[in-house]
Amino acid sequence: MVGICIDAGKRTILLLDMKKTLLLVDGSSYLYRAYYAMLRSNLTNARGEPTGAMYGVINMLRKLLQDIDADYMACVFDAKGKTFRDELYTEYKAQRESMPEDLAQQVAPLHQIIQAMGWPLLCIPGVEADDVIGTLACKASAKGVHTIISTGDKDLAQLVNENIELIDTMKDERLDVEGVIQKYGVKPEQIIDYLMLMGDTSDNIPGVPKVGPKTAAKWINQYQSLDNLIAHADEIKGVAGNNLRDFIPNFELTRQLVTIKCDCELPETITDITHLAPRAQDTAKLEHYFNEYGFRTWLRELTGNEDQLPTQDRSKASAAPSAPQAAAEAVPVLTITSTDYRTLLDKAEFLQWVDKLQQAELVALDTETTSLDPMQARLVGLSFSVEPGQACYIPLAHRGPDQVQQLDKAWVLEQLKPWLTSSKAAKLLHNAKYDAHVFANEGITLAGIAEDTMLQAYVLQAHQRVNMEDLMQRWLGVTGTSYESICGKGAKQIGFDEVAVDVAAHYACEDADMTWRLHRVLRPQVKNHEGLERIYQLELKTSEVLTTVERNGVAIDTALLQKQSQDLGQRLVDLEQQAYALAEQPFNMNSPKQVGEILFEKMGIPVVRKTAGGAPSTSEDVLQELALDYPLPKILLAYRGIAKLKSTYTDKLPKMVDPNTGRVHTRYAQAAVITGRLASSDPNLQNIPVRTPEGRQVRDAFVGAQGKVVAADYSQIELRIMAHVSGDKNLQKVFAQGGDVHRATAAEIFHIEEDQVTAEQRHAAKAINFGLIYGMGQYGLAKSLGITNAAAKSYIDRYFARYPGVAQYMENIKALAKEQGYVETVFGRRLYFPEIHAKGARAAGAQRAAINAPMQGTAADLIKMAMVAVQQWLDQQQLKTKMVMQVHDELVFDAPEEEVPLLQKHLPELMCSVATLAVPLVADVGVGDNWGQAH
Repeated sequence: MVGICIDAGKRTILLLDMKKTLLLVDGSSYLYRAYYAMLRSNLTNARGEPTGAMYGVINMLRKLLQDIDADYMACVFDAKGKTFRDELYTEYKAQRESMPEDLAQQVAPLHQIIQAMGWPLLCIPGVEADDVIGTLACKASAKGVHTIISTGDKDLAQLVNENIELIDTMKDERLDVEGVIQKYGVKPEQIIDYLMLMGDTSDNIPGVPKVGPKTAAKWINQYQSLDNLIAHADEIKGVAGNNLRDFIPNFELTRQLVTIKCDCELPETITDITHLAPRAQDTAKLEHYFNEYGFRTWLRELTGNEDQLPTQDRSKASAAPSAPQAAAEAVPVLTITSTDYRTLLDKAEFLQWVDKLQQAELVALDTETTSLDPMQARLVGLSFSVEPGQACYIPLAHRGPDQVQQLDKAWVLEQLKPWLTSSKAAKLLHNAKYDAHVFANEGITLAGIAEDTMLQAYVLQAHQRVNMEDLMQRWLGVTGTSYESICGKGAKQIGFDEVAVDVAAHYACEDADMTWRLHRVLRPQVKNHEGLERIYQLELKTSEVLTTVERNGVAIDTALLQKQSQDLGQRLVDLEQQAYALAEQPFNMNSPKQVGEILFEKMGIPVVRKTAGGAPSTSEDVLQELALDYPLPKILLAYRGIAKLKSTYTDKLPKMVDPNTGRVHTRYAQAAVITGRLASSDPNLQNIPVRTPEGRQVRDAFVGAQGKVVAADYSQIELRIMAHVSGDKNLQKVFAQGGDVHRATAAEIFHIEEDQVTAEQRHAAKAINFGLIYGMGQYGLAKSLGITNAAAKSYIDRYFARYPGVAQYMENIKALAKEQGYVETVFGRRLYFPEIHAKGARAAGAQRAAINAPMQGTAADLIKMAMVAVQQWLDQQQLKTKMVMQVHDELVFDAPEEEVPLLQKHLPELMCSVATLAVPLVADVGVGDNWGQAH
């Protein structure tokens, strides 16, 4: 028979004609990889039980069965308890944390599902999954059976021979003998020696210090084996040679640890691989499990019922869920048995649909365009849906010799314009901001945007992705037509206007239809919670303001930027020469490899940490740590910062000026940041450095095209929010009296009067004030201030003694986050923490984030409220001033000089009156010829 496998180059590989095939899956490897890959998705069933790892592993197994025609197969997992390696070396895997609780819950049901799918499942006590796989693979190879091992574990490369190969479904990678050589630089039979030299940090197996994969491969290729290398160890010079010779006594142990055991005692039921023939799947059990764990698509596929929902979902369909925290929560039943998708090429039928639009209470609308750039995109077609299952597509600008005759674009838009521009005609969109830009490019101001499914999904689950395909899968259990499936990928991708009309029509109608279906599922859940409804309405208003801000754009001085670019270029040359002098040779400062060789090999600077590949890390945080003691890392940091500033801003910004408007138009992603903050891109105007003089100078290039730049920003907003949410009376008193909170904190910590506080003491207090609201502990504070841990602890203790409400808030919010999985802003935005129940560093990170999230999220809510209030005021007053940027807690305006006094008076009033907290809000206003002067 013939088996099939797909390699990394997407080529179909015929395995061995008439040879039997054994497929072995390293279940333990995929279990953890699937868990971490799906962690951010936070998939759960209707009862809130985690399902992400289960979904990832099952999906991988299903794909394997499609790609590989196997005669025998098994999915192998590690059994509970110690193995022989633990007896050999007590520190084996000692650094590993115990299995996360939310992963452990998924193991037993996953095993049951795998067996119900027809897979033989093996867990052999005393050995690891690798050993069981090795034993079965060697048995099969000896009998001439072709064995495919599906894994992500490099240790199994030692098994590869002419009959055994590895595949990695997550990387789409295939390793035969030649593949192992290409990837690791050594032959499969040399992998054990290779691993012995490097050690394995994931298993806590020691290796020769400072020997990574490249050195290990080089030595093995030079001496052919570890034994021969040991025999010639005196030939290896320098520190590496000393380390090798010192490590020789350890090799006997490491050989036993890294060598896969290929003679495991297996149960009698599998003494022969013929006992591993695939079993018939148990349909009844699979239906039960897929229903139990909310795998809707697989359930429909299994039962043949395209509209079936899990029984839990149907039983709860009449009641809104209490908390929209699970992807598979109860949703309304959609009783849609068929779809009616129409392509409108006839004027009469089109006008009938115009009547439908005018009569409908709510219409789902979607645009198909020539570009993803909202300022450049032009209409190719429009789709509408007046109810789930019913949609139409109006092609307007498809091109090519085989395209059908389409309605005239100008005529269609003329007929639709009264409805499109009517604020009374309620419209439902997905990412309405983009579509509003598209219509604006056609000279139409889109009005009546009543609902937006992207924002609904974001308000419900800000930690999840909100693109249409993911939402369809997560909330409807539907896999729709992808853009790539009709337009292609990469260099071969065609524009949507080149897609055949009939193909485009189905895709476009599906988008409008699915927007309706998602709305039916998501909207009731938002409406059911007062806080979520409040935030959703805010997001809808913010979307409208952001459309205005993005279209306004910001004016820049391109000549000044070009001058700055030249200056930065010279600064880079100077830094290069300084670095070369310290290194006593020239080197490529942009090459991590060469930088590592200079720092750690030539200069002998201690290695702080290694990369995943085993090479010494030269990351920014490593260089910052080294810069405290060595001059070259400090120069490298300065070089990298200036190089990034030059390439990202001074070189790039002049090229991003829109030729039609003469301005730069950033894009604000409204549903991308968990805390509710906006994210700026193309270009990112929120990330221009302000702590370096070079970074601050870039802001001087942002000018007022109408005369002046006005900048208004909230003062110490997150600290004020901390005073509000913590209820700490002392902290509230400082703000109520209009005092300097950093000076007041310094006075308490150092036991002095406020007028005696030095600049250095105020700086330390500022680090504490801001550090604590970001969850910083004593070690982080000590590092930040360059003081001892004991001194840092003393500072924090004194801080909490002065502000006990803050300490209590931190404990309460961590407990609340752990109890319910989320926290809320002052205004009701929910901020989820999927890793709050994890172990070790991940849980600690989630706890720190939970402390800060209510402050950062509330600040995000406030600035959005301010944007809405200010833009409404500008419109009502019919001012010429334009809001051109939002940078975290700051709003930036391009204003005529005569309107500046009005802005200086009213902006603080507007921004500080959007909400009432326990402490006063303060907004500062600056004015200048450019942003740098106004900030």
